[in-house]
Amino acid sequence: MKFPAPVSMQWIASLIDASIVGDAAAMATGINEIHKVEAGDLCFVDHPKYYDTCLKSAASFIIINKAVDDRLGKTLLVCDQPFEAYLRIVEHFRPFVPANTLISTTAVIGEGTVVMPGVFIGEQVRIGKHCIIHPNVSIYDHTEIGDHVVVHAGTVLGADAFYYNSKRDRPVWYKQMKSCGRVVLEDHVHIGANCCIDKGVTHDTRIGQGTKIDNLVQVGHDVVIGRNCIIAAQVGIAGATTIGHGVNLWGQVGVSKTLSIGDGANVLAQSGVPSSIEGGKTYFGTPVEEASTKRRELVWVKRIPEMWEKLKRMEGEG
Repeated sequence: MKFPAPVSMQWIASLIDASIVGDAAAMATGINEIHKVEAGDLCFVDHPKYYDTCLKSAASFIIINKAVDDRLGKTLLVCDQPFEAYLRIVEHFRPFVPANTLISTTAVIGEGTVVMPGVFIGEQVRIGKHCIIHPNVSIYDHTEIGDHVVVHAGTVLGADAFYYNSKRDRPVWYKQMKSCGRVVLEDHVHIGANCCIDKGVTHDTRIGQGTKIDNLVQVGHDVVIGRNCIIAAQVGIAGATTIGHGVNLWGQVGVSKTLSIGDGANVLAQSGVPSSIEGGKTYFGTPVEEASTKRRELVWVKRIPEMWEKLKRMEGEG
């Protein structure tokens, strides 16, 4: 999330009750979680296991629970509970605003766009020209939709990320990391019925130009899907995954988190993708392998009973 205007470390430190190690006058331009940080961003870390990753990231400013010696040029905001500090910043810049109308007066809807009855459109939503938003679609705050987009009935754009801070030393182990990112649908995207596309935790979940998504698809937080992809029914894509251009994911494919799928990959139905795969190939199985390899394996698996019987006969003859 980018701040409306840059803010100083002194101001942030006052908001979250932190001490500053570094340049108190330095200006942060936004806040991001570790998978999406950019120069000028503020991020947080609250476990020594992740100190090194955070300190070596692109983030310029870090909320941390210990003043470390090697800051690698970062300005630190030191406080007891970095996660709670993150929540306070998000709540300040993106407070929850209850709706009192189905379509917010702050929404911008382009020429020729049709919004069917029962659609909810939240704060600061932008919808382009010549779109069709079918009945009972819910479009959460700050969502951005391009031109010539179709969204079918029952779909939800911009629900919170399924993303939790876990600590076993408190009564409620899992505490939600409040989402302040967006959903962005580029031009000529089609979304089927009853899909759920979650907003980014602090950045954008983005669906590229010309991509078509079937019914009953789940797209997790901060996922980036490229141009001209086909995503068939009941596909599930976990958070912070990057999918290239021209990728096909057929029915009931499951994709794990924080991985990448290369341009032109074709993943056949009911496959599971646990780690990154190259583009330009066809994959099948769980875990996926190139389809030609997996098919040969299946042929041999089917022959196991025959081979077992043959082995027993050989042992008997011996």
